[in-house]
Formats: sequence, C-alpha cells, structure tokens
Amino acid sequence: MSGHSRLWLLGQFRLELPAGTVELCRNGQRVLAFLALRRRVCRTVVAGTLWPEVTEEHARGSLRTTLWKLPREEPPLIKSRGDTLLITPALHVDVHDLTHAALGMVDSSSGPPSHGEPPLGLLTGEDLLPGWDEDWVLVERERLRQLRLHALDALAEALTREGKRALAMEAAWASVRAEPLRESAHRAVIAAHLAEGNVGEAVRHYDAFRKLLKEELGVEPSPQLTRMLPVRPRLRNTPSGGDARRGRLW
Repeated sequence: MSGHSRLWLLGQFRLELPAGTVELCRNGQRVLAFLALRRRVCRTVVAGTLWPEVTEEHARGSLRTTLWKLPREEPPLIKSRGDTLLITPALHVDVHDLTHAALGMVDSSSGPPSHGEPPLGLLTGEDLLPGWDEDWVLVERERLRQLRLHALDALAEALTREGKRALAMEAAWASVRAEPLRESAHRAVIAAHLAEGNVGEAVRHYDAFRKLLKEELGVEPSPQLTRMLPVRPRLRNTPSGGDARRGRLW
C-alpha cells in the first residue's frame, strides 16, 4: 500500500500518510476513528457523540476546530457533503478489511476459496482501540467481537468440509478461547474431531464442556450438540485425556 494513506484501529491507533506516520491530538484521533467506523455520519451526530456533555453549539465548534487541525491531504481524509461527513475511500482502514473478510465467511455457503489463504490472522487479531472506554467504542468493539466469533465458527465448518482439519481446529479453538461458554465454538471443535475419526477426543471434549457449563451456568449442552456424538456421553467427575486432561477448555 505504498503511496496510500492507512488507518489502524485494531490494537492501536495509527495513521500513516504517504509522507510517513502522523501523530494526531486526542480529539483528532477520536473524530477520525468515529468516522472510519461509521463511514458516513451527519455533523450533529458526530459532535453530539464525541462531546456529549456540552451544548450543541459548543460541540459543533469543537468538531470544526478538530477537523481544521487534521492533516491536509489530497484527496482529503474526510469529505463534507452538506451536513454530512464521510471518510474518503482513499483512506485504507484495517477494520474494513476485518469486516469484509468476516462477512465474506459468514455469508459464504461454500466456505473460503480453496486457492486462497483462510483469514485466520485477521479473525484472531487484536481488539478495537484497546484502552478506549467511550460508549461508542465499546459498542463497536462488541460488534466486531461477535462478527469475528461467527466468522471463526463458519471458517471452522468450511475447513472441516474441505478436509483441512488442522486449520479447522485452529479456527474452532480461537473461537473457544475468545468465548469459552459459546456452544457453537465447541460444536466446531467436536465436528473437526469427528471428521478425523477421533471419537474419543470428541467425547472427551464434550464432557469437559458439559462440566464447564454445569459449573458456570448450571445448564446442560443443547440436544443439537449431544446428537453429534455417535456414542452416549457421560459426565465424568474428573475429565481425563486429550483436551480435557487439564479440566479446563483453554
């Protein structure tokens, strides 16, 4: 992407222009991040969201000042159309890459193209703007987390169907680590074990997950998960073997 402008929001805030990395003031970072995530927003919404504790006139004034302080690029980083602000298509944003890859996995009925690399790196990367605790960031962070989890489940299923079981297991375990109580992730792990013919591993994983659910939530796995197993599972007091030897799933 040499010669292009890039914005990183995953793991850190970083703006890189053709001339090099640029340090922005805090408000400049907030405005650019908000617009990059929303793509197209009216000025009133931007001002009201980023400066919620002041009057609308004061908030819009702060927004104008912040926009004026942003780097002057051609094309500009942010365009104005009437009362609407939008991020320029020339600015490459890492969150857009993640969203595109994740939605592509979730929407695809046939899974990832066999000639391409599965997007495990993107789907298991860092969180959105760690350390930022404003409400609008928390909402977007959770949205991306849920999207990643659904995409990892879909990727694990697609790779299992293609016979790429080691990669399928990587995707499934990434989903388990992100949310240990999420049944669909454990379903993907069990499916990968069964596809390899490892019935014992599948049953041991089921037992460990069942124990975890009982301890944490006081509930049983769904009938859908139980029906995946070719043998009748039983709850063991002390899980043994395979993934369950440690008594935990992560």
